[in-house]
Amino acid sequence: MSEHRRKSPQPQGGGRAAARRAAQQSTGRRAAPSRRATSASPSESPSESYGEERQYGSRAEARRAAQRGGRRRGADAGGPGAGGGGGRRRGGGGGADGPGGRGRDDGGPGKKRMIDYPRYGKYGFRRWVPSWKLVSGLCLGFLALMMGVAGISYALVAKPDIQKTAKAQNNVYYWADGKPMVATGGAVNRQILKYEQIPEAMRNAVISAENKSFETDRGIDPVGIGRAVVNMATGGETQGGSTITQQYVKNSMLSQDQTLKRKFQELFITLKVAGEDSKEEVMAGYLNVSYYGRGASGLQAAARTYYNKDADELDASECAFLATLLKGASYYDPAGAIDIDKNNATPAKNTERAKDRWKWILDEQVKDGRMTAAERAKFTKFPMPLPKAKDAKLSGQTGYLVELAKKYFLANNDKGITAKDLELGGFEIHTTFQRKRVEQLQAAVKKVYDAKIRPKERPKTDTHVEFGGASVDAETGAIIATYGGQNATTHFTNNADATGAQVGSTWKPFVLAAAMQYGVRDPSGPKEQSESQRTQVSPKSIYNGDDGLRIRDYTGKIWLNEDDEEWRQTNDGNYDYGEIDLRKAMEQSANSPFVQLGMDVGTDKVKDVAVAAGLKDDTFMADASVPSFSIGTSSPSAIRMAGAYSTFATSGQQNDTYSVTEVKEEGVVVFQHKKKPKRAFSPMIADNVTDVLKNVVENGTGKPARLEGREAAGKTGTTDGNRSAWFVGYTPQISTAISMFRLDDDETNKTREFEKMFGTGGEEKIHGNSFPASIWHDYMTGAMKGKKAIAFPEPQDPGDIVWGGGAVSPSPTPSPTPSEEPSEDPSPTPTPTQTTPSPTPTPTKTCGIFDPNCQEANGGANAGADGGGQNGGADGGADNGGADGGGDNTGTTDGTDNGGAQGANGNPGGTGSIWGNSG
Repeated sequence: MSEHRRKSPQPQGGGRAAARRAAQQSTGRRAAPSRRATSASPSESPSESYGEERQYGSRAEARRAAQRGGRRRGADAGGPGAGGGGGRRRGGGGGADGPGGRGRDDGGPGKKRMIDYPRYGKYGFRRWVPSWKLVSGLCLGFLALMMGVAGISYALVAKPDIQKTAKAQNNVYYWADGKPMVATGGAVNRQILKYEQIPEAMRNAVISAENKSFETDRGIDPVGIGRAVVNMATGGETQGGSTITQQYVKNSMLSQDQTLKRKFQELFITLKVAGEDSKEEVMAGYLNVSYYGRGASGLQAAARTYYNKDADELDASECAFLATLLKGASYYDPAGAIDIDKNNATPAKNTERAKDRWKWILDEQVKDGRMTAAERAKFTKFPMPLPKAKDAKLSGQTGYLVELAKKYFLANNDKGITAKDLELGGFEIHTTFQRKRVEQLQAAVKKVYDAKIRPKERPKTDTHVEFGGASVDAETGAIIATYGGQNATTHFTNNADATGAQVGSTWKPFVLAAAMQYGVRDPSGPKEQSESQRTQVSPKSIYNGDDGLRIRDYTGKIWLNEDDEEWRQTNDGNYDYGEIDLRKAMEQSANSPFVQLGMDVGTDKVKDVAVAAGLKDDTFMADASVPSFSIGTSSPSAIRMAGAYSTFATSGQQNDTYSVTEVKEEGVVVFQHKKKPKRAFSPMIADNVTDVLKNVVENGTGKPARLEGREAAGKTGTTDGNRSAWFVGYTPQISTAISMFRLDDDETNKTREFEKMFGTGGEEKIHGNSFPASIWHDYMTGAMKGKKAIAFPEPQDPGDIVWGGGAVSPSPTPSPTPSEEPSEDPSPTPTPTQTTPSPTPTPTKTCGIFDPNCQEANGGANAGADGGGQNGGADGGADNGGADGGGDNTGTTDGTDNGGAQGANGNPGGTGSIWGNSG
């Protein structure tokens, strides 16, 4: 074997030192004899070529050392030898026994670039830290770019054109079928005033109220913005952060979209106006374009609208009031703006706000030296403006419909369209109202009013009588008809909207639904319990229906009122029903079972169900912490009640009520209603509630609402003191609510309250099954004409039979049908509330307490539902019972539906009338 192939002996002094020397040789001597290495014989070892300078432990170790050296030093070219030189990251590398290549640009000093990033001559993280020159250069470049953009923007924007902004058009409202309803709201109401024609008192009032630094600022006041923020944070009176110049520009812009582009334009227009126009021109422009409410744009129009005088005739007190309106006419006009905010923009609240700000503006002028204290002392009486004029085109129901559509659109559009924009007109508003249905509802109310309400003959009982109504498409939530009052131009409150009239027993279906949804609580458990701890309730459940029942919380503890007195729940007519199932209790509108049921379930759960059905948790929702919450102390609107009941009609599918389908501006759609159905509760719950309410119409207090040839469900409602009465009912297609109450229409009267209706319409007492049910029947008969008669769904088995409110369950275990096996120790004959019944013969057969089909001979115990005298049977069916009601063996043909004190269980019945007086 050739000696050349033999492995050379390892030199002494190997290891790390040898590797270090090898690395230095391979990387540090760029002028090494590479040419010599290439000319050597291929068989020669590289170590032999370099002699003693190339000493190292082994070829592999030398190679590793060379690689480490390349990584550290990053030479541009590797020396000859095994593996080549240069690192993986920055240095170049040569092949085996050959010359190294050039390193990459980022390996060594390289060539310096125009934009030195990553930085030249730096290593590690320092290469990525920009230099101060680069940072300052970028900042200067960005600043120059922004200045260029600002300059171009300044040149392109135009100053406000007052004449252009004065343009106004009519709004056109359309019926659901697309035919025009009315065109209103767009008459041009502006007259441009010169600066000299504007009273000095008006200029002073506006400066003191809106922008104290107006005469010295440059259009934008950073100090004023900061002061406004501080005042708001501390709860003080604020002028607002905008200057008069900014507000002038904002009010002049035709588009009020809350976009970045509009804000950008507004800023540059403000700068342009401030730089090119005098303060006099800005002040005159601001007062000429500002909106003062009631369709008045500009000071002259406002003076004529509110005081029927020209602007130059206004005194300082009147000017202070008009300056008040600039903060927001909807909330400072004493006439109110209930089409914008029913709860907070009432005449009473607006008047109070206006008086406070009017006084503050006058005081500020004294502080600013714009008015003397002596002059201020002259103005002590608030300058009440003229009443709001009514457009004759909005008479009858039209004004109420327009009001509802405006209110809905303003509350739900996402384009920033305001009341001012709507007043200036130019919109096509397509509503859900059906003209024929509106006329039918108005005719049904008028029929009852003309026949029964006689304020001249009975001024103490028949004055201030009001009806309200709303009808909703159950499948969609679309409002198809409303009744707001006799005339929108004379009666200003929309009775279809919330009036404050309590809904009474029409609330009970929500209690029943809550009992089936959540179940009654375990008396031994905590207040908040899971479904497994609760017992789901069936309408067959038995509750104590006695009058004056002690109401207890779910643990059995007697509930005390705020005076630490026992809470005893009364029934209408002080009637004792004894132990009664919930279906029958709903039929007869017994109060005590539902009040106790609400306590067992939790009144908070009752509230949750009502909200889920479509009611709003707002100021019209009563206190849900007291027992009476379950019998209708809340006062939602007729629209809301109709919508909530339609959730039962659709088997638990809830749709929000709405009155506008689409709005266009200059042919462009700016709003479109989107249906968003929600599942309120299961079909099992909704269908069982419907089945119970169907029984109310067929057999109970709601009989006057029965519709010929079709199924209907509903509930009557009457409140304490007979201050309001309701009937709310539905078919599978339409849900309608009718209310009746007595209330002075003067909303500025702070002491006004609902008046009692005893004797109203010639009736001893008004109930939901009288006038409201009659109106509902007449309207729905016409509204359903031509529609297919659809049956309600058959209800599923809802849950367990619960015995509550002190009702004693049978022993042993109660049977599935409590009516067939009564409890062991029930009181078969409740204590009569009017007269003591005569002894009754022993019945010839035994009947269950709650068997509605069982009739006993000679009346006796368990007879006399819905009328019936001492011996009256159910609906007069006993051997000696009166014909459908009556008392003491005598009856009248109308006693069944409307008989006096409902002589159930043998109690004497009163004399009924054609309108009835129960339920």
